[in-house]
Amino acid sequence: MTMPAARTLALFVSDLHLQPSHPRTSLAFLDFLERRATAAQALYLLGDLFEYWAGDDDLSAPFHQMICAALRRVADAGVAVYWIAGNRDFLVGPAFAQACGATLLDEPHVASIGGQRIVLLHGDAECTDDLKYMEFRAMVRQPAWQAQFLAMPLAQRQAIIAGLRQNSRAEQGGKSYEVMDVTPQAIAAVFARTATDVMIHGHTHRPALHVVGATRRYVLPDWECDTDTPRGGWIGVDADGRVQRYALDGSALDPASI
Repeated sequence: MTMPAARTLALFVSDLHLQPSHPRTSLAFLDFLERRATAAQALYLLGDLFEYWAGDDDLSAPFHQMICAALRRVADAGVAVYWIAGNRDFLVGPAFAQACGATLLDEPHVASIGGQRIVLLHGDAECTDDLKYMEFRAMVRQPAWQAQFLAMPLAQRQAIIAGLRQNSRAEQGGKSYEVMDVTPQAIAAVFARTATDVMIHGHTHRPALHVVGATRRYVLPDWECDTDTPRGGWIGVDADGRVQRYALDGSALDPASI
């Protein structure tokens, strides 16, 4: 007799960088929400859902309304939706969460899923060799800086962010992948601080399974479907605690092939 497959308890995605100029990526995400997320018990958004977020007063933009409404449909279907901020959308606040039916989580966050304790994070805080970015991150994550920034008119904030994005793209061209990746020391510190041995994160756009001693670190892919070679995918954890990577079409991937 064939036993039924264990139900997926939680799905994890990150780094979709949703924006109106990338319609196929947005459609792929909407399809994922409708066909995959509504069948799970929990959906974890681990940062950079949007290309940028200038503040919750931008919720009225039609594109943001469309994405938010899709997330609300998932929540209304009985799925717990969780959010961890990324480096592009760390200004998401309670108004967005309420509109989408999401719960905002601090990072790192330890979730108990399928009998496993899994530490979740976006991943940018662990890129400690990128000293210039770490200085910038420390500044913009300060409540005083955020309050001052959010007090500016929305159009001004959007213009500032556009300039920051342009500068970031120029700077990244001169940085190695190693500098922009997480460091082993920072990852080890998170494992030690949270007393966990399984981690899921995004940010680096380098999907992989890293096994170091007794620890397993799963890195989520970014999504880009507006190119000739679409990429993306997600991770699922089932009721037995099994962690599985999935391609855009929903097919299971062998972690060793990543």
